[in-house]
Amino acid sequence: MKLPRRRFLRLAGDAASLLAVSGIATAQTYPSRPVRIIVGYAAGGSTDIAARLMGQWLSERLGRPFIIENRTGFAGNIATKAVVDAPPDGYTLLLDVDSNAINATLYDELNFNYIRDIAPVAGIIRFPFVMVVSPSYPAATVPEFIAYAKANLGQVNMASAGVGSGNHLRGELFKIMAGVNMFHVPYRGEAPALADMLGGQVQVIFSTMPGTLEYITSGRLRPLAVTTATRSEALPNIPTMGEFLPRYDAVGWHGVGVPRHTPTEIIYKLNKEINAGLADPKLKARFADLGAAVFPGSPAEYGEFIAEQTEKWAQVIRAANIKIK
Repeated sequence: MKLPRRRFLRLAGDAASLLAVSGIATAQTYPSRPVRIIVGYAAGGSTDIAARLMGQWLSERLGRPFIIENRTGFAGNIATKAVVDAPPDGYTLLLDVDSNAINATLYDELNFNYIRDIAPVAGIIRFPFVMVVSPSYPAATVPEFIAYAKANLGQVNMASAGVGSGNHLRGELFKIMAGVNMFHVPYRGEAPALADMLGGQVQVIFSTMPGTLEYITSGRLRPLAVTTATRSEALPNIPTMGEFLPRYDAVGWHGVGVPRHTPTEIIYKLNKEINAGLADPKLKARFADLGAAVFPGSPAEYGEFIAEQTEKWAQVIRAANIKIK
């Protein structure tokens, strides 16, 4: 039966109104049970700590437990797939990390699309990586390091937490922009890479701030530059890489995502509460202890940032011809 146009439009409008009311009601009662935050890395690391700090805040604000669930392996892809496959009801969240943006290009045969299948909710923190060398290394500044690397081809080994890791990609960006060659030595994680740095087996690493800060403050490693566009409050006297290589900017970040088709009202409720946490002085101070700065914004702004990061690292991966074997 063909409906008259006026009646069809009235019924369509009524349906849209019902959906809007339903969405508002869903957001008002959310959450009505515990929420899981899926983390792709082991308990005790900086990613896990960031998730637990925000999970505790959300638990206190929303009155339900936000439970951290560590799903390690496959460079965070196992955790991401678990969230992609979860019901889009706001009860399974992903602790986004910068490796999600890297993995989108690094792995050719992922059975999900991060940009398409994970809806952005909110950023949590941004943090620099730090270019560090041994105190005995014959270069005390980035220009001296570049000059030494060019004069001593094949004698500079760059450690990383593995092929395609954040350490590796930031080092590759440095190699491209500085026009130097360094031999990449991948490890099974940042901790063993730093152990060999301390032992002098490798000469340089672009390390995460939380992983390196203790060694820097104790004088066991020498920082040459941070990778962000602005100086770090944790290391205010250390220059940025951009002061020597204009436009070099390689930030690390954590945020929250949910399965696509999660109701918009739930996304905005989570975004509001996360941003409230990022404005809280005590929580900001806890993140600062990790060498990180808070990263507030709307879901749209966070989504735009993720898209920019994904394209940035895609260009580096292609230029450096990085492949997972």
